[in-house]
Amino acid sequence: MRDGIIYVAAGPGYLDLAIRSAASLKALNPGLPIDLYTDQAVTPGLFDHVRPIPDGPTPKLAALPATRFERTLYLDCDTLCLAPLGDLFGVLERFELALAHDVRRTSALIREGVEERPPYAFPQMNAGVMLYRRSDTMMGFLAEWRRRYVAAGRDRDQPTLRDLLWASDLRFYVLPPEFNLRRVTVLDAWEPLDARPTMLHSHRLLQHLRGDAPQLDSLAEVLPEERLARAAEWRLAGLPDPAAGGDAVEAFLRAEKEQ
Repeated sequence: MRDGIIYVAAGPGYLDLAIRSAASLKALNPGLPIDLYTDQAVTPGLFDHVRPIPDGPTPKLAALPATRFERTLYLDCDTLCLAPLGDLFGVLERFELALAHDVRRTSALIREGVEERPPYAFPQMNAGVMLYRRSDTMMGFLAEWRRRYVAAGRDRDQPTLRDLLWASDLRFYVLPPEFNLRRVTVLDAWEPLDARPTMLHSHRLLQHLRGDAPQLDSLAEVLPEERLARAAEWRLAGLPDPAAGGDAVEAFLRAEKEQ
């Protein structure tokens, strides 16, 4: 089959998130097949295929090469589709892989590498929204990513992904942020024709699984929380909020230096 979506959901909480995300996607993209890899029992209807999670170092890294689609969009479970995907899959006519930059790019966490030392201008990519082809080249890339991930012995898979993208000759494309809206407060900054917000990807959608926090189910619920969190981050850093005036560049440089 040519184009389709895959989710990987381990445990009942992530299954609930995957169901919610898939329902949002199906409503805006009728006819686009959606497959689920899970260790849970699933009520038939929403997903076109439900399969057990293959063996591998992590559920995601095991499932990515198992796709039945020629062109696959992998989505983390903490996502919501906000608009039709349109011609997104057309990117794969030119590239093997497409994904977006991660946020917090000056933090030690996101600048972390393992075997390689890419420059700051080549940051980690967020691996929660990944568009890729089922080609020999891409399958080889995924196998090497798994190998490097296991060898690194770390929980996060993005440092080894960054290393491999830097070291390899894979043709990949950086998606614009509207296809992986991690920092949703960017919606407050964009002008009317800047973008078409398409895919929300927020840990706010799974915060109820991580502690005593309310369950949020929509962008309308996430955005106010993110506005409050943004202001709190600047207060915690002891720095003036650039949105309130002052030297915005200096505020970011100080935040990086003082972290």
